Amino acid sequence: MSRKIGFWSVFALVTGSQIGTGVFMLPAALAPFGIMSLGGWVISGLGAVMLALVFAKLCSQFPRTGGPHAYVQAMFGNSAAFFTGWTYWVISWVSTCAVITGCIGYLSPLIGDHPPFVDLILEIVLLLMITAVNFRGVKVAGNVEFFLTALKTIPLLLVPVAALFFFKPSNFAVIEHVSSPWDLSQMLSHVALLTLWGFVGLESATTPAGSVENPAKTIPRAVVMGTLFVAILYVINSISIMGATPASVLATSKAPYADTARFIFGGNWHLGISLIAAIVCIGTLNAWMLASGQIALGVAQDGLMPAIFARKNKHGAPWWALLISCAGIVPLLFLTQDQNLAHQVNTIIDFSVTAFLFVYGICCLAYLKMLYQSQKSSFLQWLCGLIALSFCIWVIAATPAKTLLISSGFTLSGLPIYWFRRQQFKRASLPIEAEAISL
Repeated sequence: MSRKIGFWSVFALVTGSQIGTGVFMLPAALAPFGIMSLGGWVISGLGAVMLALVFAKLCSQFPRTGGPHAYVQAMFGNSAAFFTGWTYWVISWVSTCAVITGCIGYLSPLIGDHPPFVDLILEIVLLLMITAVNFRGVKVAGNVEFFLTALKTIPLLLVPVAALFFFKPSNFAVIEHVSSPWDLSQMLSHVALLTLWGFVGLESATTPAGSVENPAKTIPRAVVMGTLFVAILYVINSISIMGATPASVLATSKAPYADTARFIFGGNWHLGISLIAAIVCIGTLNAWMLASGQIALGVAQDGLMPAIFARKNKHGAPWWALLISCAGIVPLLFLTQDQNLAHQVNTIIDFSVTAFLFVYGICCLAYLKMLYQSQKSSFLQWLCGLIALSFCIWVIAATPAKTLLISSGFTLSGLPIYWFRRQQFKRASLPIEAEAISL
């Protein structure tokens, strides 16, 4: 029996990677920005669709395990590929922290008041469980993801539709302390940075290309269709949830969907919504853990990281890569603990999305170089690539210097491994590209 996954499992990975903490936690993070948040969704949605088209074309040309680093390696060589793959792998850990935090936040209404250390214990237990699922291989993880994605339709349709009957335009008022320090452009760019978090993961289906049936056709279709589906879903959900709940209430909520359900339905309906939302976030966590293992596997298979990351168990899962990813996430859960859930998630989002934009930006450059070398590129392909690159540059340029500096640290943290691999190549006297051994 084939261990490879088909279109619907890949579609589930695309949507599962995006629909999670973004749709369930962002209403609280965006509440202070009022109507400006909708502008952020439109801008980031357009940027995400353009990026999806870029990744679809890249994957059809280079259907290899690992995703982004494979495209960068083909266009810019080993050095750029290593730091792209390393950055992508490390920020998958950081992003996973926000997903786990969001999941446990939605379990809060079910477990009642409790000390902060209980949240931390639950987060670690959840992480270990999902890592164990991924030890069973891509096929099992993909099937689990399809089930969890199907389950998402309940809160994502039931609550927003009901919330429309309680819609009040006044709930979209911008909170004063947010509007005072920023002008319109700064506010839009910051909101775009937050809303882009909802689309991070659009490229995740490209990472297990070696485990996908007919990846050159299956993955591009799933990436584009999945991202369009997610964009429409986000706009509908944001309008309804934020329109039904006052911004001052939503901004301090640990579980925005559950609190909106409590307001709309009364009784204990919100507990069911909270449980389903938590399960949805588990689906996102599963998708990210799968991607994390496949990223490290792909980079190691190309000889850019130590061979231990390419070792597989009997189920075909890169168990060392998954185990190291899990070990890297645990201390981050300790470091990001915060009493205010929205503040905790926002902090992780700012650093993660900025680092993701580094990866997306260099992939856009690889795409444009590929078009330049091709004799069959069209005007629309060029336009798509230029819009995607411009979107990345615009958000990065508007990001505070402190955030850029910390996000750059994710990339620079790979220097010791890069140096180690370079010394290995030298000792083995293996031929290597000039740029692969130069900083």
